[in-house]
Amino acid sequence: MTKAFHSSGDVIPDRRAGYAKMLAESGDHAAAADLMTQALDIVPGWAAGWDMLGSYAEKAGDLAGAISAWRHLEALDDAGVFGAGLKLAAHGAGRAADGTAVSYVEALFDQYAPKFEQSLVERLGYRVPQMLDALVNQEMARLGIGGFARALDLGCGTGLMGEQLREKVAFLEGIDVSAAMIAETARKGIYDSLQKAELVAALSARRAEADLVTAADVFIYCGALPPVLAALVPALQPGGLLAFSLEAHDGPEPLFLRPSLRYAHGIAATRDTLVVAGLEILRFETAVLRQDRGAPITGMLIVARRPPVELTAANDGQGGNVAA
Repeated sequence: MTKAFHSSGDVIPDRRAGYAKMLAESGDHAAAADLMTQALDIVPGWAAGWDMLGSYAEKAGDLAGAISAWRHLEALDDAGVFGAGLKLAAHGAGRAADGTAVSYVEALFDQYAPKFEQSLVERLGYRVPQMLDALVNQEMARLGIGGFARALDLGCGTGLMGEQLREKVAFLEGIDVSAAMIAETARKGIYDSLQKAELVAALSARRAEADLVTAADVFIYCGALPPVLAALVPALQPGGLLAFSLEAHDGPEPLFLRPSLRYAHGIAATRDTLVVAGLEILRFETAVLRQDRGAPITGMLIVARRPPVELTAANDGQGGNVAA
């Protein structure tokens, strides 16, 4: 079973949870929440049950009930697999921990892997890998880059970004926190190397290794950008390119956590963060990244460069030309 429906160990609550799931799928979230409350009266220590109750209560418009369920969940889920802390933070009832909620992200994508491409590409109109690749191709032409010797595809997932990169990279490595995602992409034979790892930990051991790093819809799960860039920039060779996407917001805050449990980053703050990290901004565009719950999600598509050795001293790490 997936993490969303671990058995309670008791057939009666499991049966009620099954009925609740059917009610929720039919749109009656209030009745689904009521059934889950009955199930949890029998097995109050069932973490997955509290997760389901929180979801149904939220969809029924009962935010107080959802927050109560998530507080019970947080107390039971020491590993953070269900993301209770993120859910509370996203609804103003707590503060998200710094950095990536690794256990939550790993469990999310382990569960999502078998249906990832169908859900994201076919149903939500996801085209970020193609859009990022187009920007990389433009900068390759402008800078006279014929290809890349070694690329790191962070959060490689099922290989959607890797498929775009393959023909222009001699050695392509994928890194992902989800073993199920790694297994899905391994079957395609896109990458020369695959590693299951949290990305900051994986990058911290590398020095001037890659001439291209990509991260398609990855940093939206990582929170603040400075710790990520502090690990990433040294892993780039001088002159190496970084291409990535972010969900965007127009407010003054550097970032905030959406109810989707993905982070949205401020446009102006992101520009400043890249410059402070010592990167030269080559392309910085806004675009619709996907649909989510029937609404378009606007984001940023960015290509930046670690300055070549000959430019580092002259520019002292300040941003260069920006193409909008």
